[in-house]
Amino acid sequence: MELLFNERYLQAPSCEKNSILKRLNYYNKVNHTFSIDQKLPIYQATGLKKEGSWFYHYDLTMQLAAFSGDLLFHYLPGDVQSIPSAPTLVKSRPILDANENSILLKLNTIRHFNFVKDPFQYADKKDMLVWRGACHQPHRRFFIENFFSHPRCDVGDTRKDAGLGKQSFMSIQDQLKYKFILSIEGNEVASNLKWIMASNSLCFMVKPKFETWFMEGTLSPGVHYVELKEDYSDLDEKITFYLENKDDATAIIKNANDYVRPFLDHDREALISHLVLKKYFSNSGQSSEFNHLTSV
Repeated sequence: MELLFNERYLQAPSCEKNSILKRLNYYNKVNHTFSIDQKLPIYQATGLKKEGSWFYHYDLTMQLAAFSGDLLFHYLPGDVQSIPSAPTLVKSRPILDANENSILLKLNTIRHFNFVKDPFQYADKKDMLVWRGACHQPHRRFFIENFFSHPRCDVGDTRKDAGLGKQSFMSIQDQLKYKFILSIEGNEVASNLKWIMASNSLCFMVKPKFETWFMEGTLSPGVHYVELKEDYSDLDEKITFYLENKDDATAIIKNANDYVRPFLDHDREALISHLVLKKYFSNSGQSSEFNHLTSV
């Protein structure tokens, strides 16, 4: 990691350093010292016990491997919808101004960072909107109940016990055959958002309420995606507009593709993950190895 830090940060031009620091300070917004709270669950860098999914455990263990084993931290695995009372490592957080105690790491990557190579050109795709998913949440069921029979939508609830709107699973490859793909948050972020934005299809979604390592809170409607009202009452209008205005659609798709590109640089991603943890351990008084960096 030291070699990567030297090559990709210390020797980088100032614009690249600032870009790395901007992401670091977005993920870890805590710019003051703090103590590990003895009243909360505490984890240690080595001998980390699995809680929840193996995918979270694997990703976190790999990121901690470069650090001393006696370092302590707070951690919440899984879909986190609230803000902890102390600085805590999480996969997701609400998009709020006062969310600095939620320190984002790149976790559950096998599910949430599944980028695809789209073999289809936008012009050759179906003039419809597609979505498949499990409607465990009321807002997902609301959408299906209101748009399952819409002539411009191929959408469905894939749960085995689904009632109205039940549809079979549809592969990502088949969903890519549609011009418009809907992204609906579940317990927190929608796992399909990343691959949609990497594709040649246009992402439709309500303004996101949660964010992960993908920094969903920095996405701009009309720039990176097509924003829909909470009740989807403008869905038909938005489909019509982008069918009639191809250049606007392809401009948003290009912006989305450009947004995704930095997340494909695996060495850079590993470096930023390392710096997020390094800042955490430094601010918690456990490490002084943070003097190479300055705030932006």
